[in-house]
Amino acid sequence: MSTSSSYVIGIAGGSGSGKTSFVQALKERFAEASITFISLDDYYLPREQQHTDEEGKKNFDLPESIKSEELIADLQKILTGESVTKQKYTFNNALAETSTIELRPAKVVVVEGLYIYHYKALKPLLNMKLYIDAPDELKLIRRIKRDKVERNYPLEDVIYRYEHHVMPSYRKHIEIYKSDADLIINNKSSFDKGLDVLASYIRTKLEA
Repeated sequence: MSTSSSYVIGIAGGSGSGKTSFVQALKERFAEASITFISLDDYYLPREQQHTDEEGKKNFDLPESIKSEELIADLQKILTGESVTKQKYTFNNALAETSTIELRPAKVVVVEGLYIYHYKALKPLLNMKLYIDAPDELKLIRRIKRDKVERNYPLEDVIYRYEHHVMPSYRKHIEIYKSDADLIINNKSSFDKGLDVLASYIRTKLEA
């Protein structure tokens, strides 16, 4: 558990479970300086360094696809009062604009991503662990919408990756940590109640 004065909250769940939407809704409830949000998505290795499967497809859905040591180092810097500046990852989407993000120390820090509970050196830094859950068929629909629109992937590519990369990795590296979570938020149709609970809890930490 973190010994910093910051309170660190982890938010994990499978691809398409609604983590990004949940975090965005959480951001809207607080002033920008109140909470620092760290996304695992901004720590992916470059495409050329990603694992290639037997069909020649790049597999981004593995714990080793992430620069986990850099992520942990950045979190530790933030917890000791340093700010971190880094480039936002664009997932090989040529249509996406590149941007720089600054991660500042804050009383509450939220770390969000697929594999945050898998990395042994990261888990001790978390004061609270959330898991966002959703039915597999709903996660597939969300993944299709996201990857086709936001990341410019062809539909057949999205479906192949979901079957051969996403689900095997989910079963092996993500779902097994569900029982270890302090709070499970079911996102079948809405995460509003879970969001209310977490937002209220965060306010108690900010006011302490």
